[in-house]
Amino acid sequence: MVPGMSEDGKRLLIAWYSRTGASRAMARAAAEGAGEAARLLPAGEVTPEDILAASAYLFVCPENLASMSGEMKEMFDRCYYPVLGRIEGRAYATLIAAGSDGEGAERQIDRIATGWRLRRVADPVILCFDAQTPEAIMAEKTVSAKRLSRCRELGAALAEGLALGVF
Repeated sequence: MVPGMSEDGKRLLIAWYSRTGASRAMARAAAEGAGEAARLLPAGEVTPEDILAASAYLFVCPENLASMSGEMKEMFDRCYYPVLGRIEGRAYATLIAAGSDGEGAERQIDRIATGWRLRRVADPVILCFDAQTPEAIMAEKTVSAKRLSRCRELGAALAEGLALGVF
Protein backbone atom coordinates (compact mmCIF):
# COMPACT_ATOMS: atom_id res chain seq x y z
CA MET A 1 0.00 0.00 0.00
CA VAL A 2 1.19 3.53 -0.74
CA PRO A 3 2.26 5.43 2.43
CA GLY A 4 -0.51 7.72 3.57
CA MET A 5 -3.24 5.88 1.69
CA SER A 6 -6.04 3.97 3.36
CA GLU A 7 -7.35 0.68 2.02
CA ASP A 8 -10.04 2.56 0.10
CA GLY A 9 -7.45 4.82 -1.59
CA LYS A 10 -8.31 7.96 0.41
CA ARG A 11 -5.49 10.07 1.81
CA LEU A 12 -5.34 12.53 4.68
CA LEU A 13 -2.47 14.97 4.24
CA ILE A 14 -1.27 16.27 7.59
CA ALA A 15 0.86 19.31 6.78
CA TRP A 16 2.66 20.71 9.82
CA TYR A 17 5.29 23.12 11.02
CA SER A 18 6.73 23.46 14.50
CA ARG A 19 9.43 25.64 16.02
CA THR A 20 9.11 24.55 19.65
CA GLY A 21 7.76 21.01 19.34
CA ALA A 22 4.09 21.51 20.21
CA SER A 23 2.73 21.43 16.65
CA ARG A 24 5.01 18.53 15.75
CA ALA A 25 3.65 16.49 18.67
CA MET A 26 0.09 17.46 17.77
CA ALA A 27 0.57 16.45 14.12
CA ARG A 28 2.14 13.12 15.07
CA ALA A 29 -0.71 12.35 17.46
CA ALA A 30 -3.26 13.14 14.74
CA ALA A 31 -1.36 10.85 12.35
CA GLU A 32 -1.43 8.06 14.94
CA GLY A 33 -5.18 8.49 15.20
CA ALA A 34 -5.65 8.48 11.42
CA GLY A 35 -3.53 5.37 10.95
CA GLU A 36 -2.94 4.20 7.38
CA ALA A 37 -4.94 7.09 5.90
CA ALA A 38 -2.41 9.65 7.17
CA ARG A 39 0.46 11.13 5.24
CA LEU A 40 2.46 13.31 7.61
CA LEU A 41 4.61 15.94 5.87
CA PRO A 42 6.50 18.97 7.17
CA ALA A 43 5.08 22.10 5.51
CA GLY A 44 8.44 22.82 3.88
CA GLU A 45 8.22 19.54 1.95
CA VAL A 46 4.60 19.77 0.78
CA THR A 47 4.26 20.18 -2.99
CA PRO A 48 1.23 20.96 -5.11
CA GLU A 49 1.27 17.30 -6.14
CA ASP A 50 0.91 16.29 -2.47
CA ILE A 51 -2.11 18.60 -2.15
CA LEU A 52 -3.69 17.16 -5.30
CA ALA A 53 -3.06 13.56 -4.20
CA ALA A 54 -4.86 14.05 -0.87
CA SER A 55 -8.58 13.60 -0.29
CA ALA A 56 -8.59 15.71 2.90
CA TYR A 57 -6.24 17.96 4.85
CA LEU A 58 -5.22 18.66 8.41
CA PHE A 59 -3.18 21.84 8.77
CA VAL A 60 -1.13 22.01 11.98
CA CYS A 61 0.98 25.00 13.00
CA PRO A 62 1.78 27.46 15.76
CA GLU A 63 0.45 30.95 15.87
CA ASN A 64 3.30 33.48 15.76
CA LEU A 65 2.60 37.17 16.34
CA ALA A 66 -1.15 36.63 15.81
CA SER A 67 -0.53 34.91 12.45
CA MET A 68 0.08 31.45 11.14
CA SER A 69 3.77 30.55 11.16
CA GLY A 70 5.84 31.77 8.22
CA GLU A 71 6.74 28.23 7.14
CA MET A 72 3.06 27.29 6.90
CA LYS A 73 2.34 30.50 4.98
CA GLU A 74 5.19 29.65 2.62
CA MET A 75 3.58 26.24 1.96
CA PHE A 76 0.29 27.91 1.07
CA ASP A 77 2.08 30.52 -1.08
CA ARG A 78 3.94 27.81 -2.99
CA CYS A 79 0.94 25.53 -3.51
CA TYR A 80 -2.03 27.88 -3.77
CA TYR A 81 -2.17 28.71 -7.48
CA PRO A 82 -1.00 25.34 -8.87
CA VAL A 83 -3.99 23.61 -7.21
CA LEU A 84 -6.56 26.42 -7.45
CA GLY A 85 -9.75 25.14 -9.08
CA ARG A 86 -8.72 21.49 -8.66
CA ILE A 87 -9.55 20.61 -5.03
CA GLU A 88 -12.97 22.17 -4.39
CA GLY A 89 -15.14 20.48 -1.79
CA ARG A 90 -12.38 18.50 -0.12
CA ALA A 91 -12.44 18.31 3.65
CA TYR A 92 -10.08 20.12 5.99
CA ALA A 93 -9.50 20.74 9.68
CA THR A 94 -6.92 22.58 11.76
CA LEU A 95 -4.79 22.20 14.87
CA ILE A 96 -3.19 25.39 16.18
CA ALA A 97 -0.63 25.70 19.00
CA ALA A 98 -0.93 29.16 20.54
CA GLY A 99 0.60 31.23 23.28
CA SER A 100 -2.66 32.92 24.13
CA ASP A 101 -5.50 32.66 21.61
CA GLY A 102 -4.64 31.22 18.18
CA GLU A 103 -7.54 32.87 16.40
CA GLY A 104 -5.39 34.95 14.04
CA ALA A 105 -3.72 31.86 12.59
CA GLU A 106 -7.08 30.12 12.38
CA ARG A 107 -8.63 33.01 10.43
CA GLN A 108 -5.73 33.07 7.97
CA ILE A 109 -5.97 29.35 7.25
CA ASP A 110 -9.76 29.59 6.92
CA ARG A 111 -9.42 32.41 4.37
CA ILE A 112 -7.01 30.34 2.27
CA ALA A 113 -9.29 27.29 2.55
CA THR A 114 -12.21 29.46 1.43
CA GLY A 115 -10.24 30.49 -1.66
CA TRP A 116 -9.55 26.84 -2.43
CA ARG A 117 -13.26 26.10 -1.74
CA LEU A 118 -12.38 23.50 0.90
CA ARG A 119 -15.01 22.35 3.37
CA ARG A 120 -14.30 22.57 7.10
CA VAL A 121 -15.44 19.29 8.65
CA ALA A 122 -14.40 19.75 12.29
CA ASP A 123 -14.31 22.65 14.71
CA PRO A 124 -10.89 24.26 15.03
CA VAL A 125 -8.70 22.81 17.76
CA ILE A 126 -6.59 25.55 19.34
CA LEU A 127 -4.33 24.51 22.19
CA CYS A 128 -3.13 27.48 24.24
CA PHE A 129 0.16 27.14 26.08
CA ASP A 130 -0.06 30.48 27.92
CA ALA A 131 3.44 31.45 26.84
CA GLN A 132 3.78 35.19 27.39
CA THR A 133 7.48 35.90 27.98
CA PRO A 134 10.19 35.60 25.31
CA GLU A 135 11.70 32.69 27.23
CA ALA A 136 8.39 30.84 27.52
CA ILE A 137 7.47 31.51 23.90
CA MET A 138 10.76 30.12 22.55
CA ALA A 139 10.99 27.20 25.01
CA GLU A 140 10.48 23.63 23.83
CA LYS A 141 6.87 22.68 24.56
CA THR A 142 5.49 19.56 26.16
CA VAL A 143 1.96 18.62 25.14
CA SER A 144 -0.05 16.81 27.79
CA ALA A 145 -1.49 13.36 27.18
CA LYS A 146 -5.01 14.80 27.41
CA ARG A 147 -4.27 17.35 24.68
CA LEU A 148 -2.56 14.77 22.49
CA SER A 149 -5.66 12.60 22.87
CA ARG A 150 -7.75 15.42 21.32
CA CYS A 151 -5.35 15.47 18.37
CA ARG A 152 -5.53 11.69 17.98
CA GLU A 153 -9.32 11.86 18.07
CA LEU A 154 -9.38 14.48 15.33
CA GLY A 155 -7.06 12.38 13.15
CA ALA A 156 -9.22 9.30 13.73
CA ALA A 157 -12.42 11.23 12.93
CA LEU A 158 -10.97 12.54 9.66
CA ALA A 159 -9.80 9.07 8.64
CA GLU A 160 -13.19 7.59 9.52
CA GLY A 161 -14.98 10.28 7.51
CA LEU A 162 -12.80 9.42 4.51
CA ALA A 163 -13.37 5.69 4.94
CA LEU A 164 -17.14 6.14 5.17
CA GLY A 165 -17.23 8.45 2.16
CA VAL A 166 -18.67 11.30 4.24
CA PHE A 167 -15.99 13.50 2.67
